[in-house]
Amino acid sequence: MNDVFRAFGDPTRREILRLLRRRDMSAGELAERFPLAKSTLSGHFNVLKHARLVVAERRGTTMVYSLNLSALEEAIAAVMGLLETRRRKKE
Repeated sequence: MNDVFRAFGDPTRREILRLLRRRDMSAGELAERFPLAKSTLSGHFNVLKHARLVVAERRGTTMVYSLNLSALEEAIAAVMGLLETRRRKKE
């Protein structure tokens, strides 16, 4: 869960997730959307992959990224569970 929070903690990574929510995108397509060095963007992809929020698939010489919806749903459920636990303690 800490990896997921780390992934969500950066605005660039949140924007990558938002873009991938619409459709799968290649690394090049994503790179066009950000004024960052490719090495910096690669670091963001690694954080998202480590958190299991995105899946990378090699298609020829191109890397294509897609949103891992099941991992995203698990993360949201865990956060909701934390909020529910906190609410019960206050009551």
